[in-house]
Amino acid sequence: MSEHRSDETADLLRDGAVKVTITAVERLATAYYDYDQYRFTHRGPAGETSEQSRTILQVGRVVAVITVDLARDEIVLIRQFRLAAHLATGRGEMVEIVAGGVEEGEDLVQAARRECIEEIAIDPERLVPLFDFMPAPGVDHELATMFLAVVDAAQAPARAGAGSENEETVPLRVSIDDALAALAAGTFVNGYTVIALQWLARNRAQLREIVGAAQSP
Repeated sequence: MSEHRSDETADLLRDGAVKVTITAVERLATAYYDYDQYRFTHRGPAGETSEQSRTILQVGRVVAVITVDLARDEIVLIRQFRLAAHLATGRGEMVEIVAGGVEEGEDLVQAARRECIEEIAIDPERLVPLFDFMPAPGVDHELATMFLAVVDAAQAPARAGAGSENEETVPLRVSIDDALAALAAGTFVNGYTVIALQWLARNRAQLREIVGAAQSP
């Protein structure tokens, strides 16, 4: 393949900017996450302009954390109740990784550290930013940053969670082998957990190098 063709393919595989004009925003509901309806004009790939309407859940910035004990070859996951999962699958107690919204005044590292302390009661030794992703761009503007955290899994308690948020979590210390076997078996469906463990499966052999190469937050 020529260099020109490679550059062209790379451009096709990169998210791109488009011309959008917001013409109206209507607040449909005010709750834990606000819910808005947008009216806008959008220029399509052939240059045509169309007027459209979409509803967006205002989630915002989120952090997610793969909490790994390198010495013990373990990962700390959590179990937590989710009403949406109960309604969709009948299995509302989900297997999850540490994750949560970025609060006002926090940077991403501060938010990731706070979420670890709240959800598994462990202050990470190291935090390494990995990549950004949007779990559901068709319905909300949630933008998540995934971190790798080095933790001492022995510190995990039987129960954790932020009392101010009526949050109750059950930390789970499991071997990385067992976590990846569960991923392969499809025993959980939380998107954050699936994405995190797929990354871990691909990069497991390089974890120490990834941590060593990163600047310590």
